[in-house]
Amino acid sequence: MDITIEVEATLADRLTRLATDMHRSPAWVIARAIEDYVQLNASDVARIREGIAEADRGEFATDEEIEAIFRKLHDRDQQS
Repeated sequence: MDITIEVEATLADRLTRLATDMHRSPAWVIARAIEDYVQLNASDVARIREGIAEADRGEFATDEEIEAIFRKLHDRDQQS
């Protein structure tokens, strides 16, 4: 798939320098960046969908469980 994008000159310069330093083409660096972005965001979306499904099933933490987590975090912060 061919994609054309426009970026600011400073970003294009940084991309060119990075590609040169990596002995790769700018297209290769861009493709890897897009791949990483898609993978990261797909994982985030999957976790969000999982959370929504749990909520739809009524699987919520109790008030007591939430309070216990906050106490644990507070205690940890106090020890730091």
